[in-house]
Amino acid sequence: MAIDFEIVTDSCCNLTDAMIDEFSLHILPLTFMAEGENEVYQSYLKGEKSDLKRFYTMMRDGKVFRTSLPNLHDSEELLRSILKQGKDILYIGFSSGLSGTYEAINLICQRLSEEFPERTILTVDTLAASGGQGLLIYHAYQKALAGESIQQVYEWLEQNKLNLAHWFTVDDLMFLYRGGRVSRTSAWAGTMLNIKPVMHVDNEGHLIPLEKVRGRKKSLNALVDHMEKSALAPIDQQMVFITHGDCLEDAEYVAKLVKDRFGVKDVVINYVDPVIGAHSGPGTMALFFLADQR
Repeated sequence: MAIDFEIVTDSCCNLTDAMIDEFSLHILPLTFMAEGENEVYQSYLKGEKSDLKRFYTMMRDGKVFRTSLPNLHDSEELLRSILKQGKDILYIGFSSGLSGTYEAINLICQRLSEEFPERTILTVDTLAASGGQGLLIYHAYQKALAGESIQQVYEWLEQNKLNLAHWFTVDDLMFLYRGGRVSRTSAWAGTMLNIKPVMHVDNEGHLIPLEKVRGRKKSLNALVDHMEKSALAPIDQQMVFITHGDCLEDAEYVAKLVKDRFGVKDVVINYVDPVIGAHSGPGTMALFFLADQR
């Protein structure tokens, strides 16, 4: 069934290129820059494969990256071109608790609503990040494909976005320190003691440390333990997303745990994009699923 509206999102959704193409998504690419350099890179370019392994290798070698919003002029032109084609727009954006992207694009959409009063433009602040944002988009597309209207899909997203659980861990606390997520003292102490934080994205869309465990394997197991406590039944019927900061073996380990423990059949693994990865660092591991609460 053809979908009679267009879904627009941004590059922090961390969906695979195949899904982006299958869902006919319009992606607004956030930008990043290597410290000390003037070149601005886009975190998504349609049809071009980013060398994310090289990006994370550069971070391991000490390169520091700064991040920024999508180019707002280009974003407005993309949205306007869709409206000129007579299409309605559902914008599903990166958490306002982590970026100014949603606020900026929402303001553009408000202006365009006045310019195109005959069109419907709806915006959703997912309060989600990475595969959490991507998994909401996956469910939105499935509902649209089943024939639900733009209004119905919008209402489902608003009613269910706080049931999209995000569970993260990182391998090196110093990257979180650089991003302002933990103190220098906590980062150094955690590194010395091999402490790994277990974090989630809360109802305000912020990344919050919830517990600490000692050792990488225990932190990976903890992600799946949290899934066992809160995932919506039937768990084995869920689509599960996993994103990683260039640690594919760990991602595959978590995927196997999820499949073996819960009988889950559908698990999608992908990289954490450079804009999020610039703050969380190599070794980031994240697990996403629908739950009774975040």
